[in-house]
Amino acid sequence: MSAAERLIRYCRIDTQSDPASDTSPSTEKQFDLARLLVKELKEIGAEDAQLDEYCYVYAHIDANTERPCPTVGFIAHMDTAPDFTGTGVSPRIIYDYDGGDIRLNDTIVTKTENFPQLKELKGKTLMVTDGNTLLGADDKAGITAIMEALCILKDHPEIPHGRIAVAFTPDEEIGRGTEHFNFECFGADFAYTMDGGALRYYADETFNAAAAQVTFHGFSVHPGSAKDRLVNALNVAMEFHALLPAHMRPEHTEGREGFIHLHGMSGNSEEAHLEYIVREHDKEKFAGLKKRMEDALAYIRTVYGEQTAELKITDSYCNMKEYLNERPDVMNYALKAYRAIGIDAECEPVRGGTDGAMLSAKGLPCPNLGTGGGNFHGRYEYCCLEELEQAADLITEIARAVTEGE
Repeated sequence: MSAAERLIRYCRIDTQSDPASDTSPSTEKQFDLARLLVKELKEIGAEDAQLDEYCYVYAHIDANTERPCPTVGFIAHMDTAPDFTGTGVSPRIIYDYDGGDIRLNDTIVTKTENFPQLKELKGKTLMVTDGNTLLGADDKAGITAIMEALCILKDHPEIPHGRIAVAFTPDEEIGRGTEHFNFECFGADFAYTMDGGALRYYADETFNAAAAQVTFHGFSVHPGSAKDRLVNALNVAMEFHALLPAHMRPEHTEGREGFIHLHGMSGNSEEAHLEYIVREHDKEKFAGLKKRMEDALAYIRTVYGEQTAELKITDSYCNMKEYLNERPDVMNYALKAYRAIGIDAECEPVRGGTDGAMLSAKGLPCPNLGTGGGNFHGRYEYCCLEELEQAADLITEIARAVTEGE
């Protein structure tokens, strides 16, 4: 089975997660891919491959060298994003891509003016959608790269490696990918999430992240007799939002610049709700963004009364950079592997989060590596198959590097 065939096989299995569900995993259909992966892992030689009740897959490959070295892990997530349908995925392969617009179907076109990075892939082989679903390369490309790497190591026993741990997780796309992660079962000293974009980019830095919910309580009366009595919760909510700087919205930020993003609103004149995500790489600036929201709340309470509004801020994950700085060897192994396959790797801070951020905070250093995908979470998603194959080579070279030391 080629990497392309493997990716198509995985992408055709609907594994979309559901943020509205309170079960773990959030959708039963994620088990469909998990069961297949356990079967394939055992066929490759990971005899202890197992699937737990929460839909986490764990497996190990024994060392083929007597030299003592740490256990290295590789992780990818099985679920696809709830942003766009993952039902009925029908991938198509474009050979010798011409660098121009890509017609996905009669009405949907991937335009390079919207996605200029595509021009860099001229001459490559791309896997794309039919325009009606997402592809699922996020993160089935990561799964494919790991499985292909294990096949390479099985077929080439001359490549030295220590013990290798593998984990495939559910519900990453809804922020619950590490909720039931079994560190003892995984048993790695450090790991890499294979969950990025272009292969040459690695990420050892993420946002600090928080979720914020603001509830507004109004005093609703008939508008015909509202004079000096009505307190419209919807209006108060809009006043609160207007107190937050417009230049700190995500559409006006880039790179390491943080933001406050309103992503949900509901209510009526009696009660209204605003939902935000707060992101910032720098810990002090992160605290400053949360302080701005608290100051806006204080103002609203001063104008309308203490009981008018409530703010709840919940930290989601931390910037993994502060943890990885304590383990420079982890990135050194990866950079050595990049050089071995002829890639000039570039650091690209993640304007978001990965399972690796949570895992690093919990004691498992875990930077993120690219697999060749792009335009995730929608119909324009693609995967460069040459980069996918190189991602498998990268994994094997990391395994080799770990046996050789820094």
